[in-house]
Amino acid sequence: MKDADVSKQIQQMIRFIRQEAEEKANEISVAAEEEFNIEKLQLLEAEKRKIRQEYERKAKQIDVRRKIEYSMQLNASRIKVLQAQDEVVNSMKDDAKKALLHISNDEQVYKKLIKEIIVQGLLRLREPSVLLRCREGDSKLVESLLEDVKKEYSEKANVQPPKIALDDRVYLPPQPKDGNVDTHEPFCSGGVVLASEDGKIVLENTLDARLDVIFRQKLPEIRKRLLA
Repeated sequence: MKDADVSKQIQQMIRFIRQEAEEKANEISVAAEEEFNIEKLQLLEAEKRKIRQEYERKAKQIDVRRKIEYSMQLNASRIKVLQAQDEVVNSMKDDAKKALLHISNDEQVYKKLIKEIIVQGLLRLREPSVLLRCREGDSKLVESLLEDVKKEYSEKANVQPPKIALDDRVYLPPQPKDGNVDTHEPFCSGGVVLASEDGKIVLENTLDARLDVIFRQKLPEIRKRLLA
């Protein structure tokens, strides 16, 4: 074979190899680009998921903070309402206490009230012998009522008249000075305290004690009316 033919064949082989190499390079380039696009898409989706998760996490945090703040504001409002209620209730009770101080000023009204209070106390105690304690300023009034009290109790309870001893050594506190019901000193607006002879049973039937009982009983109704 002539050198020209050999050279021609070599050139053909080179072209064929080069063509194959170019085709292979194109295939690799296309495959690499596809793989790159797939990986890029996966990375993009992964980042999107992270962003969504982060958004959801922050949204939950904001929602939790909002609920906490709302709860705190609601509790603060409730506390303010309760404080306002307490102020009104305490003011009402102070007004009632001040009103009680004037009851004993009307002798006839107070005399009738003291008699009813003592009889009521005797009916609750149901004791044959009772110690009676009152304010020093009421001692003469109470003493003047004892016989009538014994008779009325005996008729209502259908028993023998009880023995009533009026305590002349220890008295209930007097009214507060200058009508100051906010004083820390003990005071009594009127009424009596009864006790069994052995002292085991004590019934506080003062006006102040009765006011406390009424307020405890009526407090739910009072608060309900304040909210209406």
